[in-house]
Amino acid sequence: MMDDANARRHFWRGTRGAIAASSLGCLLAASGMAQSRTSQLETTGFAGYQEQSFALLRSRRIFQSDDRAAELVWNGPGEWRPVSRDAHQPPEKGILLVHGLGDSPWSFHDLAPELAREGFLVRTVLLPGHGTKPDDLLDVTLEQWRRVVQEQVAAMQQDVSGPVFLGGFSTGANLALEVAYSHPEIAGLVLVSPGFRTSVPLGWLAPLVARIRPWLVTPGDRAPAQNVVRYMTTPTNGFAQFYRSAQAAQRLLRERTYDKPVFMAVAQHDSVLDAKYLLDVFQRRFINPHSRMVWYGSAPVGLSDPARVIVREDKLVQHRISQFSHMGLLFSPSNPLYGSGGSVRICLNSLDRDATRECEQSRQVWYSDWGYQEEGKIHARLTFNPYFDWQASVMASVLAGPQ
Repeated sequence: MMDDANARRHFWRGTRGAIAASSLGCLLAASGMAQSRTSQLETTGFAGYQEQSFALLRSRRIFQSDDRAAELVWNGPGEWRPVSRDAHQPPEKGILLVHGLGDSPWSFHDLAPELAREGFLVRTVLLPGHGTKPDDLLDVTLEQWRRVVQEQVAAMQQDVSGPVFLGGFSTGANLALEVAYSHPEIAGLVLVSPGFRTSVPLGWLAPLVARIRPWLVTPGDRAPAQNVVRYMTTPTNGFAQFYRSAQAAQRLLRERTYDKPVFMAVAQHDSVLDAKYLLDVFQRRFINPHSRMVWYGSAPVGLSDPARVIVREDKLVQHRISQFSHMGLLFSPSNPLYGSGGSVRICLNSLDRDATRECEQSRQVWYSDWGYQEEGKIHARLTFNPYFDWQASVMASVLAGPQ
């Protein structure tokens, strides 16, 4: 797909042409805020927010299959009640999960039930501009994303009797971090492939380029615009808002440490993020002794806290996995869409159209993150995590705190 990994790699290539074609007049004309394509949901309670979100999806989503009911559930905000809890008593604890750029609440389809089994009331949000069509990200703002997260954190705090945790994937992790830093009552964090810093050069140009070149890759040019649970192409403005969220996260991390429990999972070969920076952040800024980071790859250079950083090999020949990916950490091998036998295979894994075609036509492929190539092997995107059950147990132990 032309997703975060692919499109961010396109970013620098596209910016050169965009800047060369720009003029001061274009910038001035583009500086005004366009009329928003994304309706604002005015309720703060979760039930009302969920209802309005589904209404928005029904009216604006470009459905990708004949099963519209399933797509609505997959893309809308979800809730999982704690297992074996008295329905007449409020849950004792809760966690709000925030998806990444171009994604949807489906990101937590496998993680949420695991947390509910640990006694959490689990909720997911749908960030403005998502779940409908990529065009709806053309003028969305970081402030809109922040508002939804802040409102649903407040709603969660009203609906549980005890602590509230936050979790996020990629851009969603940045949003979760901001709230946690500004609200000391947040009890801890779950961060999967947190988007604190991108590995793409000159990402700082994204806010400028978004004004003069709405798309780096036109939807439908190299890939379909979206699949059943995420966008395959993202407007430049989406990357601009991601960059702003990453800058905010970096500023907070520079200013002070974070002393609540953190579970963090990172792939060494993540094609989107600066994995070395993330390792450094965990070791130096997330100081709670019960925090744990899972590092998928070889033992990293700069590992100074082996008691809290757990290394797992990411080349698994028995699963035909050459390396782990940005998105794959979230999903169980049994996921019906993204699992090892799932119905969705992401074959746009490089700029080589012949390789993409071979992947689509092959019965058996290898898996990697975007851009990896190896002679004699056809690679699709890795969209599942063979360590998922073990990873969930490590996460649960972190959130449970000292025993």
